[in-house]
Amino acid sequence: MRLLKVATCNLNQWAMDFECNLKNIKESISKAKEAGAVIRLGPELEITGYGCEDHFLELDTIIHAWECLKEILLGEWTDGIFCSIGMPVIKGSARYNCQVLCLNRKIVMIRPKMWLANNENYRELRWFTTWKQKDQLEDFQLPSDISEALSQKSVPFGYGFVRFLDTAVAVETCEELFTAMTPHSELQLNGVEVFMNASGSHHQLRKLDLRVQEFIGATNTIGGVYMYSNQQGCDGGRLYYDGCSCVVVNGNMVAQGSQFSLKDVEVVVAQVDLDAVASFRGSISSFQEQASSSRPKVPSVAVPVSLCQPFNLKMSLSGPLKVHSGLSSVKYHLPEEEIAFGPSCWLWDYLRRSGASGFLLPLSGGADSSSVAAIVGCMCQLVVKEIAKGDEQVKADAIRIGKYTDGQFPTDSKEFAKRIFYTVFMGSENRAFYQRATSDQSMKVLRPFKMAWWLVNVNHCAFVLFRSYCLKHFVIDLQEGNQCSASYYRSMKSSEATRQRAKVLAEEIGSWHLDLCIDGVISALLSLFQTLTGKRPLYKVDGGSNIENLGLQNIQARIRMVLAFMLASLMPWVHNKAGFYLVLGSANVDEALRGYLTKYDCSSADINPIGGISKQDLRGFLRWAAVNLGYPSLAEIEAAPPTAELEPIRANYSQLDEVDMGMTYEELSVYGRLRKIFHCGPVSMFKNLCYKWGGRLTPSEVAEKVKHFFKYYSINRHKMTTLTPAYHAENYSPEDNRFDLRQFLYNTRWPYQFHKIDQLVSELDADGVTIKKELGGDGMGVVAAGSSNPKAGL
Repeated sequence: MRLLKVATCNLNQWAMDFECNLKNIKESISKAKEAGAVIRLGPELEITGYGCEDHFLELDTIIHAWECLKEILLGEWTDGIFCSIGMPVIKGSARYNCQVLCLNRKIVMIRPKMWLANNENYRELRWFTTWKQKDQLEDFQLPSDISEALSQKSVPFGYGFVRFLDTAVAVETCEELFTAMTPHSELQLNGVEVFMNASGSHHQLRKLDLRVQEFIGATNTIGGVYMYSNQQGCDGGRLYYDGCSCVVVNGNMVAQGSQFSLKDVEVVVAQVDLDAVASFRGSISSFQEQASSSRPKVPSVAVPVSLCQPFNLKMSLSGPLKVHSGLSSVKYHLPEEEIAFGPSCWLWDYLRRSGASGFLLPLSGGADSSSVAAIVGCMCQLVVKEIAKGDEQVKADAIRIGKYTDGQFPTDSKEFAKRIFYTVFMGSENRAFYQRATSDQSMKVLRPFKMAWWLVNVNHCAFVLFRSYCLKHFVIDLQEGNQCSASYYRSMKSSEATRQRAKVLAEEIGSWHLDLCIDGVISALLSLFQTLTGKRPLYKVDGGSNIENLGLQNIQARIRMVLAFMLASLMPWVHNKAGFYLVLGSANVDEALRGYLTKYDCSSADINPIGGISKQDLRGFLRWAAVNLGYPSLAEIEAAPPTAELEPIRANYSQLDEVDMGMTYEELSVYGRLRKIFHCGPVSMFKNLCYKWGGRLTPSEVAEKVKHFFKYYSINRHKMTTLTPAYHAENYSPEDNRFDLRQFLYNTRWPYQFHKIDQLVSELDADGVTIKKELGGDGMGVVAAGSSNPKAGL
């Protein structure tokens, strides 16, 4: 037997925070050595952090990376352990994404990445160059200060592997595993037994199993030990890197780290028998023939060191992860769990690293804002659980953010929420409120409130007085409690049902609920407009035009945004505390795609944990969270029809999202996948939907749906340029920053494309087209069928 103990890790690195990153790297190496590992693998670009983006173009970034590596090599960190450390390196005039292989305080080899990720969220070719020389290793002259410190002038640089006395080890970096010609294939033929994949892979719903299948497939047919390391956490942007570092032997997962965690460092250790790899390969005749033929010779570096130990019963071996009740041995989360844990961990990283004192959320009692509230509640639960497990870093961060003193720390998630989470329900007055108020304590507030209302209408300057009054009487409770408040801003457009849902959910999560009215602010603005123009707009239900109706809705929506940021900036002052609160947005990915939101309304926030999640997935999450997070009111919230509640409620009218949009959320997901994942323009989308919906809609009806979507998508595309930075979780996100790069000024009539659709419709039998199924399946093809598949495009 050749027993080999290896260690891989999840590291919560932060782009450009070299001190934090260096600390995590050192800790991971120490833990690996304590466990007896002789190989340690870290994530891609772990010294700098993967998400440095254009900071990679700065020479300072490269210099600081070398300084950190020097500190590692001058200490005892690499004594007796073979380490793969990720960092950028400049050779000649080109910048490369590299894994630096180190042992016993020396650099053994530098392996540059040969295939770079350059699609969707990744832009590696903007900062790095691919390494193209495969036939030989080149000499790389180390920077002078590094060379002097290490007493080492040059090191091998390029594509190759390391030959130890008893095994061979090679690197395969992230994207290289997913290419048509994977490096590990020819490296296996050259005798490499251990593969180290350093990665910077982000979370996306339902993606993990596809990634894991690649690790398993890399050794399933030819054998080998495959190590995978990944970042875990928010390193400063929209992505959450979801860890799941693991070790696979001959197609069997033998060790797996967490996908979501608040830990900064998690080390995954496995002990394997390399003779099992040799035996496996020796039993495959075709592999033997290919390995002995004129295969491509891969250059290597010889290191006269043995890594393995002989047979020893005191050293147990890592076996395949156990299968329970016929389920996969690999740990996969349900999509609902992914929505709970991924954004929760992302929010925690953002909160603790931003220096903020807490979150403030406009809470409407609807599905989207309630989902965000539940995610923050989940975050608080995770923090308390991690502290109970003994995580000192999480504890220290929680004490600092929650302003605990005298040795106290969070032990209850609801109590912790009261210190760091604020929710604000924004609306205006419901007539029923005046009736209720006469019989309860709120009448004491209403009398001066009505006087303030009168002042607003008599004199517009009195708006300042009115605002001061509202803040005094509706926010005063904040001075008597802790840090967390949930404010409910009532509205003539807000129903009693949503008001109650917001209140109940706030109580379940632990936030402090505040009931506030903003009618006077809206009335003051309308009165000002009337003074300037001589006109006062009306809602559609009261006889107003569509322009008036939309304008009135936008006024409410934007007032909410102003109030949210006002409260976020002034609440610390109210409590005589330093710091600020981050405003959370709650627009989902489908609303962004359709543009069903007001520019600079409550969708405008500091960050948005659900901006990359579909409405359908959020509703599933609410049902799950009602039971598993202990917030039962979410079940009622999920069952309620989605509504913006920006128009007055009448006996015969209630505003509904899907009626307003002219399409269902399910249809929006279909349009989104066809547009982004399958790259369909209007004409090809129409053709595919004729197959998909041909059984229930005529071609002319399909055409109208497609035209309606593209009309409003293009009208509202400009809103994507100011979309709040959101957690990325969905492959059809319209996020304009770097994921979905398209113009924002369109000819919204789409004259050429729509004319082509009309031509196609005229050529078809509008009385009914049936899909022939003689070819098998559902008759709609891969694209149309994939438009309803949440895993499409992964």
